[in-house]
Amino acid sequence: MSTQTLTAGVDHIGLTAKDLAATSAFFIDCLGWKKVGERPEYPAIFVSDGHVLVTLWQRTDADKGVDFDRKANIGLHHLALRAASEAAFATLFERVSNWPGARVEFGPELLGKGPKRHMMVYEPGGIRIEFDLAA
Repeated sequence: MSTQTLTAGVDHIGLTAKDLAATSAFFIDCLGWKKVGERPEYPAIFVSDGHVLVTLWQRTDADKGVDFDRKANIGLHHLALRAASEAAFATLFERVSNWPGARVEFGPELLGKGPKRHMMVYEPGGIRIEFDLAA
């Protein structure tokens, strides 16, 4: 059997949003991502930081939706994004801390024994996002 991998990285990540407008505003206005497309008939908005593409899908039936529970749901536990720099890491924490509807689970701290640092937040629709800063 070959030991060569059959995949070549992440093409994109698809996330279901409780409120597509609020979640896309968080990525675009808070994080500084670009809207790179949309499919109003789905509806979906495609956003990118220039390194990764994220598809944000609108939940179709608000009455039947189940909020995310990282310890109970199968699949996504959190989305981890790398901060571009020390200054960007600080700016991310400041912006997210003050973003309407966003919640900080924990602020910047060492990941394990370090030196890498991270923080964990929830965007306004409840998607759990980790921001990492490599040493």
